[in-house]
Amino acid sequence: MEFHDVTYWQHKAAQLSIEGRLFYQGAYRPAASGDTFTVFNPATGQALAEVARGAQTDVDNAVASARAVFERGDWSQASPGSRKAVLLRLAALMEQHHEELALLESLDTGKPIRHSLRDDIPGAARALRWYAEAVDKQYGEVAPTGPEALAMVVREPVGVVAAVVPWNFPLLLACWKLGPALAAGNSVVLKPSEKSPLTALRLAALAKDAGLPDGVLNVIPGFGQEAGQALSRHPDVDVMTFTGSTRTGKQLLIDAGESNMKRVWLEAGGKSANIVFADCPDPDQAAAATAAGIFYNQGQVCIAGTRLLVEASIKDAFLARVKAHAQSFTPGDPLDPDTVMGTLIDDEHAASVRRYIELGQEQGATLWLDGRNQPHGASVGPTIFTDVDNQMRVAREEIFGPVLAVTTFTDEQEALRLANDSDYGLGAAVWTRSLSRAHRMARRLKAGSVFINNYNDGDMTVPFGGYKQSGNGRDKSLHALEKFTELKTIWMSLEQSHD
Repeated sequence: MEFHDVTYWQHKAAQLSIEGRLFYQGAYRPAASGDTFTVFNPATGQALAEVARGAQTDVDNAVASARAVFERGDWSQASPGSRKAVLLRLAALMEQHHEELALLESLDTGKPIRHSLRDDIPGAARALRWYAEAVDKQYGEVAPTGPEALAMVVREPVGVVAAVVPWNFPLLLACWKLGPALAAGNSVVLKPSEKSPLTALRLAALAKDAGLPDGVLNVIPGFGQEAGQALSRHPDVDVMTFTGSTRTGKQLLIDAGESNMKRVWLEAGGKSANIVFADCPDPDQAAAATAAGIFYNQGQVCIAGTRLLVEASIKDAFLARVKAHAQSFTPGDPLDPDTVMGTLIDDEHAASVRRYIELGQEQGATLWLDGRNQPHGASVGPTIFTDVDNQMRVAREEIFGPVLAVTTFTDEQEALRLANDSDYGLGAAVWTRSLSRAHRMARRLKAGSVFINNYNDGDMTVPFGGYKQSGNGRDKSLHALEKFTELKTIWMSLEQSHD
């Protein structure tokens, strides 16, 4: 992969034409109110674009557009092979425009261009391609009956899907939802975060170029209390799929119950435990994965390994290794391909992360590595707390920044108790040579994903989601298709022959 150099990306950024209008019924349009909001580059503080501020009227128009095309059947009744061909073309167009999309993503979020090019954009295209390839390989069922009946079980598209996605992986997480929703034949209204809407808006035009019928994909940027709530309360939205905070997810459940009882699928917060036993097979590999698991994407990862549980006998030696690997995560210019740690999403969020660091100190944790001294207001470097008690806020609350909370344990039962003592249950990892221990821990950890001798590995073939207040339902894998389909029974009485 060609990463170029900082001058190349600065030049491309200067030439970039950014679309900021809403997209529905196959065209870009201003907000009905005429209102806009400014999207800023967190690394420079400079304005990137004025983006249309979607609200109730715009949501109504987008949902009506989505419903009309769904009922008409242009997409919902198209053959699986036809839908597959369009989605494959869209994935190919994303790859063709990967530099533009990666640049938009990095400018919008402050993440390193290296990661946008290597991870975000290829991952988004891969998600669409995976579901495109899967959709014509799904079969219904014939239920066992007597000779007097034929019973079939089939899956059908639900209807209009509202997809609300966060700012940390804007295009990737959008495509995790768009892939199965579109492949199944639904129409979608996508609401990107107001902090990072640019790649979603660009994707809309690429989808039209790929041959997606007008109205099947609509993009309405805006604020949660306006566009987001309008979608969650809309009586003609059939499914809401959301990635974001647990607090917002709870409100969406309330809104759905008070409107049309739409099903709501949530991937919410996390406070994942990374558990390192003294018999860890490769301490340096574990330390490198620990550092990447909390410092990658500036710690703005829902499944980040924010809690390190390390066996007391190896604590000092292991932390020394983690610190060595943490040194490579130095905040820098996101447009420099050598940068592996960019800025946080904005100054406000950076201030929140710094406040959590202060809280950790106030509650008695030892600030073992302090990442606050940075030249840029939106930057926080690798930060590590030791002597963390499980009741401290840095151990219990989602910080969503590069802050690692370290707690020691002395045996397997204590490690399990500490790991499960959380409101969240998105991920967990276990580092051990013992196959038996790995199996015991994996079965008893209350988490949607358990990683053995790795952290956050996996691909599109496995589901992603959490236990407890980390949400419900699953993204990725064939299981995600279940979220966007209705299960229908067809029971046919067969005429009996009296010959």
